[in-house]
Amino acid sequence: MRTASLAALSLAAATTAALGVLAPAAQAAPDHHRAPRPAQCRGEGVDPAAKIRFETDVLIKAPLRTVFTVQTDVERWPSWQPRAVLSAKRLDHGGPLRAGSSFRWTTPAPPTPTTPADTMTITSTVHRLKPNSCILWSGPAIGADVRIDRGVHLWTFTKVRGGVRVHTEETWTGRQAEADVPTATRLLGEGLKDWVRNLKTAAEAAA
Repeated sequence: MRTASLAALSLAAATTAALGVLAPAAQAAPDHHRAPRPAQCRGEGVDPAAKIRFETDVLIKAPLRTVFTVQTDVERWPSWQPRAVLSAKRLDHGGPLRAGSSFRWTTPAPPTPTTPADTMTITSTVHRLKPNSCILWSGPAIGADVRIDRGVHLWTFTKVRGGVRVHTEETWTGRQAEADVPTATRLLGEGLKDWVRNLKTAAEAAA
């Protein structure tokens, strides 16, 4: 997940399949009118009920394996996004990330009209992962004066013409964050957009 220095998205449930049962096929809506399927990793996505959410995409001109490796080598995050990730440490036995892996990282939180500048500690647990395809993790972000009870962060990686399309979305929940949804959403969005820009730079350099 991204935090307050950081960053989530809008999810929609695909329901038009049910309409095909109620109307003749000739009257069914064209595919391009159907609601998009929610982004997921192995059947799980971000919190659909969260009030704070943001999503963004980037095209990275690098091999899929390189992009995925750069993103999931969490202990190297500070080397390519030093302003956003102050430290990062695996809490499991290392090796490639997998479902059940956990890691702890810190990020600066800028001041807002209601909270001072802070440093937040995030403990993330991986729930779903498919190599070179997607990863989903979640966890709390806790600072001295700022708290996000649960952030859920999804990444998907798709090989396309010209490189890799990286899609990310995140949701935040918690009483303090939800006290000012517009500010929290803005901070989340700024963080996610900065993250994908940094990932693009790092992965293209590694390629």
